[in-house]
Amino acid sequence: MLDSAIAQALQQHLEKVQFPIALIAALDESPKSVELRELLTEIAGYSPLITLDLADDERVPSFAIARTGTDISVRFAGIPMGHEFTSLVLALLWVGGHPSTVSPEVIEQIRALDGDYIFQTYMSLSCQNCPDVVQALNLMSVINPRIRHTAIDGGVFPDEIEERGILAVPTVYLDGEVFVQGRISIEQIIDRLDTGAAARTAATIAAKDPFDVLVVGGGPAGAAAAIYAARKGIRTGVVTERFGGQVLDTMAIENFVSMQYTEGPQLGTALEQHVNDYDVDVMHVQQAAALVPAQEPGGEIGVRLENGAVLTARSVILSTGARWRTMSVPGEDDYRNKGVTFCPHCDGPLFKGKRVAVIGGGNSGIEAAIDLAGLVAHVTVLEFDSVLRADEVLQRKLATLPNVTVIVGAATTQVVGDGSRVTGLEYESRADGSSHALELEGIFVQIGLLPNTEWLTGAVELSPRGEIIVDAAGATSLPGVFAAGDCTTVPYKQIVIALGAGATAALGAFDYLIRN
Repeated sequence: MLDSAIAQALQQHLEKVQFPIALIAALDESPKSVELRELLTEIAGYSPLITLDLADDERVPSFAIARTGTDISVRFAGIPMGHEFTSLVLALLWVGGHPSTVSPEVIEQIRALDGDYIFQTYMSLSCQNCPDVVQALNLMSVINPRIRHTAIDGGVFPDEIEERGILAVPTVYLDGEVFVQGRISIEQIIDRLDTGAAARTAATIAAKDPFDVLVVGGGPAGAAAAIYAARKGIRTGVVTERFGGQVLDTMAIENFVSMQYTEGPQLGTALEQHVNDYDVDVMHVQQAAALVPAQEPGGEIGVRLENGAVLTARSVILSTGARWRTMSVPGEDDYRNKGVTFCPHCDGPLFKGKRVAVIGGGNSGIEAAIDLAGLVAHVTVLEFDSVLRADEVLQRKLATLPNVTVIVGAATTQVVGDGSRVTGLEYESRADGSSHALELEGIFVQIGLLPNTEWLTGAVELSPRGEIIVDAAGATSLPGVFAAGDCTTVPYKQIVIALGAGATAALGAFDYLIRN
């Protein structure tokens, strides 16, 4: 079932297994069960410590990975290939006794969780956000057996998706109730389960000594800035809500110089690993709330976090990136993750055979429409401008698709729903002011990005679009404060440009420190 290269790599990984593992499968004679049996048989053949057994379960096909003689296990309902193949490999290793790379502090927090927790994660194999959530909960269930987790492929169990009205993945249930939708880190999960964890983390952060350079943001610009600063031998810290930033939500990356193709999650992981090779203090799941200017020239600058802790540094690099721009129309917030979504790769499979709209006629919008056309019944593209703005090659491809309609000069005015999910939208023709309604089940918003800079209003000079104004060295209007990436006025928001800007800002900050 696995190609030779993947099979060889998997066999090498499984040499790290230390304890006996049982693959306990629930199967029938369906094609999916036959496929899963083939995969599990192949895996069991790669290690003498792995056996394959059969047992009944409410979901077929499904299987557990259990450490023999213990209550340690994780469960997959479906066939974890695609983006979830890594989750399968890691689950085999963790259940088999190979240690994770999670910090000892996080492991102790997981072990200390008091209570029994039953998690279910609904995911799709095309979702690049889902593996982080699946892997986090799998690891937690290995570290603390009172935590149980099942990862469920919505494509294999569509009746459950329909019954529960799931229109966005990943969707995580805890004890039968929705726990969270969307990407969430292991630290964020712990904070939700352990109400005292956030306060303890805030106290630990507040006690840190001043940094020479403090980077706010962990996307490509922040990663590059941290690496370049650390290489100068100066005390470097990074505050980030999620390492990788917007890159983690990017599917295909085909214009990254020296690399013909990669995907966002892989690049995000590589960036984090590179940063971890240096002596950089990375503070995860932390969001900046305010910038506190130095009290005297050359003095320490403060960054106050949402949890109340204040970090100080001789210089600061702002690399807070950007987020999806919303339509800002009635009904949009009410139906977020109930039909209104921003990720065609993640959520597209949930709308198979349904009617959807894509808002936006730029490259991202037309790429989304092309991808969705192969899954859904019909796609309507609504573009505010009088013409599409996507590259000509994308427009030509779009024109060949029989189930796509393009409407230009359309201003969306309202998202319509029945209280539980989207049923349509209303738009106004900019040409004649007439109003129109579309009946549909999904809306994919692809209208660009907004810089994450609201918290900096009044602290540094911002452009009318909210971007941080920087000079050629990445310096802002506030001495000692630099900025890089999509949150700045640097044109052309591209990953490779953000990397270079992060390096520039770090060198600019180092030069500032030398001169002050």
